[in-house]
Amino acid sequence: MELTIGSARRLGIIMLAAVVVLIPSMRQPVAEEAATSKTFSQQELDEVLAPIALYPDALLAQVLMASTYPMEVVEAARWAKANPNLKDKALEDALQEQSWDPAVKAIVAVPQVLTMMDEKLDWTQKLGDAFLSQQEEVMQTVQNLRGKAKDAGNLETTSQQVVKTEEQGGQTVVIIESAEPEKVYVPVYNPTVIYGSWWYPAPPPYYYYPPGYVAGPGLWFAAGVIVGGAIWGGCNWGRNEININVNKYNSFNRTNIKTGDWNHNPSHRKGVSYRDQTTAQKYGRGSDRAAAQSREQFRGRADKGRAELGSMDRGQLDKKVQAADRASHDLGSKTGDLSKGAGRDMGTATRDLGASNRDLGSLGGGSAAGRDPGKAGSRDLGSHAGSGAATRSGSSVSRGGGFSGVGSGASTRAASSRGTASFGSGRGAGGGMRSGGRGR
Repeated sequence: MELTIGSARRLGIIMLAAVVVLIPSMRQPVAEEAATSKTFSQQELDEVLAPIALYPDALLAQVLMASTYPMEVVEAARWAKANPNLKDKALEDALQEQSWDPAVKAIVAVPQVLTMMDEKLDWTQKLGDAFLSQQEEVMQTVQNLRGKAKDAGNLETTSQQVVKTEEQGGQTVVIIESAEPEKVYVPVYNPTVIYGSWWYPAPPPYYYYPPGYVAGPGLWFAAGVIVGGAIWGGCNWGRNEININVNKYNSFNRTNIKTGDWNHNPSHRKGVSYRDQTTAQKYGRGSDRAAAQSREQFRGRADKGRAELGSMDRGQLDKKVQAADRASHDLGSKTGDLSKGAGRDMGTATRDLGASNRDLGSLGGGSAAGRDPGKAGSRDLGSHAGSGAATRSGSSVSRGGGFSGVGSGASTRAASSRGTASFGSGRGAGGGMRSGGRGR
């Protein structure tokens, strides 16, 4: 067929439009792969680590480990506020009864840091996610920040800390240690000043300033906290890892571990999602992707259904509604018949069971178990489940045992709501350190 000039022009426009639409879709996977290769940019790492990079190595390690369990940090902070008078040995004994990860228990011994992590919960979770997904870069970022502070003349040995350099893993690293092994001094500083001029336009790094603190070029220290063996973490800068002082760990946690390697325990994550899919899969939460795919599939079916409804006229829509009503009525009838049949069968089974019990009683020589094994069984089950177990109208109601409330959907939802509310209540900023302090 011979094309006219007008039709040829239209065909050319259509082909050009197709190419314009197709090229972005061809390039999209490459762009997405580049965008998701790193969970956090270097600027984000600098910002999230600037407030704690000048902590003593042992305290820094504890904060990094504890930040991977944000929900338990919130729980620990609430518990600490409810028990303000627990100190030293009494505090250590009380912590043994808590179910939190040992890294979280350790942070309770340093109230200033625990309060900061609780009140700035979004920062805490971001720090933990960065450490889990980009551990090597996190450790290197800390060293870079320490180098900047040292070059600016703001990081040196004082009566509260010892600053030194060592060769580890083929590089020179800055090490910060407490001047007193059993005591921790938490440094306070303005990140936009301590490292020299901040090298990003915005936003400035967050920090938790105590009352009366005036930003200056150097470090200010809160009052020392006696921690004993509570702070058992350490930094292996040569391998960009966190390690454990086994002796201190065993003493504080009253256990007997053999290895100094630290590993994240996802069971203490308590439902808090991981930031990226790789980390989620590493710690057994890869099913999150399946859930997301299911939501996307449902959304696709819903969109399709809305499109179909939108294309119908009023008569077609009425027919769809009538068909749905008939299907619902048929299903209700079948369900009613099924329930009646099940009820009749259950009644028959109950009568047969009663007859069996009477027969068993005559064989049991008059014993309690023989006369009514159902009652005996209930008593035995109650003794295992805990005191206060009761059976009313054929349904077991547990008062007190370890499975209390499991059968109640309403109670389960209420407990879930309380947990969510607790997590959300930790968000916010502000406040100051409760303890006094002294300068350099």
